[in-house]
Amino acid sequence: MRLRKYNKTLGILSLVCVSALLSGCDMALMNPKGQIGLEQRSLILTALGLMLLVVVPAIVMAVVFAIKYRASNTEATYSPNWSHSNKVELVVWSVPILIVIFLAILTWKSTHALDPSKPIQSDAKPITIEVVAMDWKWFFIYPEQGIATVNQIAFPNNVPIRFKITSNSVMNSFFIPRLGGQIYAMAGMNATLNLIANEPGTYKGFSSSFSGRGFSGMKFTAIATPDRQGFDDWVAKVKASPETLNTMQAYEKLAAPSENHPVEFFSSVKPDLYQAVIGKFMDMGKSTDMTKKDGMKMDMSEHSHAGTEE
Repeated sequence: MRLRKYNKTLGILSLVCVSALLSGCDMALMNPKGQIGLEQRSLILTALGLMLLVVVPAIVMAVVFAIKYRASNTEATYSPNWSHSNKVELVVWSVPILIVIFLAILTWKSTHALDPSKPIQSDAKPITIEVVAMDWKWFFIYPEQGIATVNQIAFPNNVPIRFKITSNSVMNSFFIPRLGGQIYAMAGMNATLNLIANEPGTYKGFSSSFSGRGFSGMKFTAIATPDRQGFDDWVAKVKASPETLNTMQAYEKLAAPSENHPVEFFSSVKPDLYQAVIGKFMDMGKSTDMTKKDGMKMDMSEHSHAGTEE
């Protein structure tokens, strides 16, 4: 008896603790502030609703059958020889098949409509931001403004943003939940992500892919200013910084691993730095290929000399 009371008390306490923990959760994906995020939320809810067409009736029938055919209900019909029903088979198979077909069509269309590299239709000129994932911080370059930042970006409200994304080391995942989906950052490769903010505000960004010891502190802030003037003021603030990043040596020093790196502004940046970051991995690949070719030539040369001596 005491054990039952103990289990019941423990269950209630567990429920209270879980509720308290979940009360602090921020459902960012379900409360988007950008056009892409809104379309993705609509897709999630549509897919969820379609799947519930199967799940909810199954749960209801499980409860109804358990109550109707319980041992104490002597009025329930007992049919030990029942084995097949065409009507039941039709419902059991046709409904899931139709849902799968609809989901397939929906996924196909949405995959093309929400292609991250697809430009967002707008009268405003897009702003380009080049992103480099470092260990363990985010480095941003504004090629048109000639500035760079660490762990903070800004852009005007209702203006398309074209992110060009790469990595300086291991693979990471660039993600601003309230504005849209994530995309991977990989060394030696360029990925494109187009987003837009429908409302001014400050939004959290982070890496959604584990990348080592300092992963938990790899976060940044995205500021959507109310208008273009607000963005220009932010750019002027960055340009007032005494820090510059005009050489690859300075870049490599910044790229050294660091945890919980503070926000940092650079008033000027080396031209084509983003392309140089990608290029250094491309050159590494070429060097590796050349080394392999040289090794093969040396092996062939050794074999040919050995054959001559014999």
